[in-house]
Amino acid sequence: MTLVYVALGGALGAAARYGVSGWVQSLAGSGFPAGTMTVNVLGSFLLGASLRYLEAMPVAPELRALVTIGVLGAFTTFSTFSFEAVAMLQDGEWGRAGWYMAGSMLLGITAVILGFSAGSALLGVRGRP
Repeated sequence: MTLVYVALGGALGAAARYGVSGWVQSLAGSGFPAGTMTVNVLGSFLLGASLRYLEAMPVAPELRALVTIGVLGAFTTFSTFSFEAVAMLQDGEWGRAGWYMAGSMLLGITAVILGFSAGSALLGVRGRP
């Protein structure tokens, strides 16, 4: 049954990724893969917050799987990130590729840490440890 929840969450996450990434990219233009970077950073933040919050709440493991593996797993796009980085390197755009790779990693890791803090703060508001 967990697989069904993960699949449903994956469908939601993929649709959200398509919408958010496309919207951000339309605002940013085609010069830099800002849409992919945005969903990776936002997804990292949401994963950190969700993990911290859901682990402390009495929720079913299926719900945790739906949100973390399904929705957020499909929302983030590491494979697309990898492809875009390689494409920039192949085009000789070493500086842009370096910024994209380093920025995505550093911002993603920072977003998970901030997500943990947000999840903890949310738990504090509800009176849980």
